[in-house]
Amino acid sequence: GENGEARGEQPGEHAGEQSGEQAGQLARPLQLSITPADQATGVSPVEPVRVTATEGTLTEVAMTNPANKLVAGELGGDRKSWTSGEPLGYGRTYKIVVTGSGPDGEATTVTSSFTTLQPRAVTFASMNPLQGQVVGVGQPIAVYFDEPIGNKELAEQSISISTTPRVEGAFYWFSDREVHWRPQEFWRAGTQVVADIRIYGRDLGNGVYGEQDRRISFSVGDAVVAEADGASHKMVVKINGVVAREMPVSLGKPAAPSSDGVHVVTELHPKKLMDSSTYGVPVDSPEGYRTEVEWAVRISNGGEFVHSAPWSVRDQGRRNVSHGCINASPENAKWFFDTVKKGDVVIIRNSGGPVLKSWDGFGDWQIPWPQWQAGGNR
Repeated sequence: GENGEARGEQPGEHAGEQSGEQAGQLARPLQLSITPADQATGVSPVEPVRVTATEGTLTEVAMTNPANKLVAGELGGDRKSWTSGEPLGYGRTYKIVVTGSGPDGEATTVTSSFTTLQPRAVTFASMNPLQGQVVGVGQPIAVYFDEPIGNKELAEQSISISTTPRVEGAFYWFSDREVHWRPQEFWRAGTQVVADIRIYGRDLGNGVYGEQDRRISFSVGDAVVAEADGASHKMVVKINGVVAREMPVSLGKPAAPSSDGVHVVTELHPKKLMDSSTYGVPVDSPEGYRTEVEWAVRISNGGEFVHSAPWSVRDQGRRNVSHGCINASPENAKWFFDTVKKGDVVIIRNSGGPVLKSWDGFGDWQIPWPQWQAGGNR
């Protein structure tokens, strides 16, 4: 090298020493390391498995599941590292066989195995709305777990809601199994929403892990808002702020008043059997009934619908005679049924009844924003 030349040595004089130094470097053996360690237990199924080669390169990495199927992974461009590329299962033992080549060209093979954690229980996250749906401006995002969630903060961090245009929103827990997310005000028509739930491999409290990740996208359609007034006996339906129809209606009679407040459409039934026994009034009692109705639009779980009521047409626009539903003529009810979608809004005023409970259907909008932001049953 340069030093040799500086000392006036002839090239090759120390060739023997030089090759001896190289031989020393060659003698450093290939090292293969695997994370997690051999025989490790309770391993997270979402943490990548890593294999590295020091003083050499990887020639083959075969990681297999209990069914002897290969687990996907990627070899680094320099063949010095390998990383697994898919989530693993719960409570399973995986085997890794790694072959590497040292500087001397010698092949070395090491094997290792480890076992992933076994949850005490797994929970599936059901969602409303569903993938691809077009919903109304009142539709909250509801996530229903089938196990109680102990770590609600982590559950919230695992649910990401992204919207175009951007809108602030917050989570509110109705129970240990049910959390909703909504903006402060109704959605803007045309908003695109993606809900990304990443709970797989996460302990959501008390050894309950997410069963699988979910991702849904949906959009908000036209703003359809109906306002029914128990004093004027009219319902005004606005689409994107413009009055589309005004119709005479009959709300709940004094003995069975409708609920005031913001209701959200949850179901649409061309025909629906109305049965008083479903909320504790026997069919054969004076206030009991069992009637099939047409064009039934559900606005609460407590049994409030907007529906066709040919029998009360002469009362519609004049007095409140129903059992809590909004009665409309067959023609108006059919128009309403054809116009509304899940998530559209029906606001009832001056019903003489109580305010709709926040937990009844999607009564979410009854909760004032500061209270909503506090998170509910967190």
